[in-house]
Amino acid sequence: MTLNGSKVALVTGASRGIGAAIARRLAHDGFSVVVNYAGNTERAEALAREIESAGGRALAVQADVSDPAAVAHMFEAVQAAFGGVDVLVNNAGIIALSPLAETEDEGFDRLVAVNLKGSFNTMREAARRLRPGGRIINFSSSVVGLRQPSYGIYAATKAGIEALTSVLAKELRGRAITVNAIAPGPTATDLFLTGKSEDLIEHYTRMAPLERLGTPEDIAAAVAFLAGPDGGWINGQTLRANGGLI
Repeated sequence: MTLNGSKVALVTGASRGIGAAIARRLAHDGFSVVVNYAGNTERAEALAREIESAGGRALAVQADVSDPAAVAHMFEAVQAAFGGVDVLVNNAGIIALSPLAETEDEGFDRLVAVNLKGSFNTMREAARRLRPGGRIINFSSSVVGLRQPSYGIYAATKAGIEALTSVLAKELRGRAITVNAIAPGPTATDLFLTGKSEDLIEHYTRMAPLERLGTPEDIAAAVAFLAGPDGGWINGQTLRANGGLI
């Protein structure tokens, strides 16, 4: 454990994949961790128990980040349990791919609601509630730079997050709160690997100069840097954690 023991980190979408790796890493670094989840109570509570069994403190809290009232309630629950929030990690998000001409309104609205509005909802609460010296770490994607066909709406939501990140960093002047974003490239999670052929996975593996997929732990390490003492001078930036892909 480090000296971060009194600090509290809220990780959205933390029940699996990159979010779970972030929760584990921040708990290892001494943070009390709030494991936010949308639907899988069993998985989220199992992760919280795992963290506590390893000597950390954790709490699983359900909230759909696209619902402003649910987000406000989540922050209130964290306040009641731990006394406040020091770090917000906006990991929750969804992906759906389609050419612009074939994108239905419902799909567009859902991507915007979860990825962009959801991050806005949590950033707004954090801007109101975060303790001085806190950190807000948002999630973009390297597809913002790649601009691949069929990724248009998803990339647009992530580009919006990058813009909000830079603006909020300036708006929080005087409170010693940093606001940054991380933009992962292809990362070896179940969500990414499922449904892809071996040839396609090999293609993604070789895209970056380091010739491998990222791991959830790679991304968690970037989050830990921004959340920890060594990341305190980084503010208003997007860190592209993608092995040199772009």
